[in-house]
Amino acid sequence: MLLAIVIGLIAVALVFDFINGFHDAANSIATVVSTRVLAPLYAVFWAAFFNFIAAFFGSLSVANTMGKGIIHFDALKSQGVETVLSVIFASLLGAIVWNLLTWWWGLPSSSSHALAGGMIGATLPALGPGGLVPSGIGKIVAFIVLSPVIGMVLGTFNMLVVAWIFRKASGAKVDRWFRRLQLVSAGIFSFSHGTNDAQKVMGIISVVLFGTIWKDRPFGVPFWVVILCHASIALGTFFGGWRIVRTMGHSLTKLQPVHGFCAETGGGVTILALAHLGIPVSTTHTITGAIVGVGATRGTRAVRWGVAGRIIWAWVLTIPASATVAFLAYEALHALRVVAAIH
Repeated sequence: MLLAIVIGLIAVALVFDFINGFHDAANSIATVVSTRVLAPLYAVFWAAFFNFIAAFFGSLSVANTMGKGIIHFDALKSQGVETVLSVIFASLLGAIVWNLLTWWWGLPSSSSHALAGGMIGATLPALGPGGLVPSGIGKIVAFIVLSPVIGMVLGTFNMLVVAWIFRKASGAKVDRWFRRLQLVSAGIFSFSHGTNDAQKVMGIISVVLFGTIWKDRPFGVPFWVVILCHASIALGTFFGGWRIVRTMGHSLTKLQPVHGFCAETGGGVTILALAHLGIPVSTTHTITGAIVGVGATRGTRAVRWGVAGRIIWAWVLTIPASATVAFLAYEALHALRVVAAIH
């Protein structure tokens, strides 16, 4: 019975991973689609391919942070199998509900922060504030601000450097070069997306495994979990999230291939560097910051700040909203367990 429940919960985690890819497809392909370098179908295939191959080259630093850096894993495990399962299910439910809502609204919110918020909200009623890891949560909250700022700075820097290098080239020549180079930058960003985002679900699945059926083994991330998570996020990316593509690729600022290259390269380098340090950041925040930075090099009027404001509000609300859903979900599960015990 326990094995069946664990398998079912892993399936729910993989559903979240699929939705993460579906939701965040815009991060990887919005610029390459809006600049018309690739048709949408080819763009999602390109992004999904790099999402998947990241499984064979990325580290597991973010997975370990998600598994043991937000909640005290040993304290959770000590509460018993039922509590572990309830906390993880409630965490995933909170993240999934928020992801689907923001996808429906066409807002590029963070799947990473939705999952972190879900874990916080589900852990509070189960373990209390002492069950949380303040330093890990502090890093995540800090990089809500820092990751888009770093992306914006790198996007702006890339754009200024490229503009100087190609200052004497004709517009047609620049466009021709960067239509090719944007394929490389889209690949870099999609690789970083897979490296960063797939690891978060690896951490969750590892908590389920090593908190229940493998509770006597040391915590780790099995390779089959790595492959499953990358396959799920790649599949989600392939099916795409077109509502958010429109917001990212058209509503924020008008993009050309050179702009897409600078934004994707800046965002991808930021994410890869932070993932190596084990900091789970938002690919959404980072690429949005990079796009804004690139657009701002043409003047502040080139960026639609009203759209950017709506996006920022979604960022601010993500952790509290997903935490609230997860908190309520855990309390509902706990009430059902109490009723079942009475009867």
